[in-house]
Amino acid sequence: MNRILITIILLACSNIFMTFAWYGHLRNLAHKPWIIAALVSWGIALLEYLLQVPANRIGHTILPVGQLKIIQEVITLAIFVPFSILYMKEKFTTDYIWAGLCLLGAVFFIFRKKLFGT
Repeated sequence: MNRILITIILLACSNIFMTFAWYGHLRNLAHKPWIIAALVSWGIALLEYLLQVPANRIGHTILPVGQLKIIQEVITLAIFVPFSILYMKEKFTTDYIWAGLCLLGAVFFIFRKKLFGT
């Protein structure tokens, strides 16, 4: 399988875990002491790291770190928006659209030499 595709799949899976580690406790453990939420989050984050570290190692064999980071940020927004709307039951706002457009600008600038050779 293509290394970029493997990297993207692993980063997407790792981001799902990380989103739950960072924000899932706000819904599931809101009435528990913060230390319980932190320990549960660390356990979830371990799963995230078991996917994220190989993803970045594979990706870095063909992409510079800046491109890996922008790919991760796009994945983060693509995972976070549905998570916040569907799981956290927050309202969709146009701010998500503006953030997405800003990320498209970041993608353009970080990949323009690869895409356009300039």
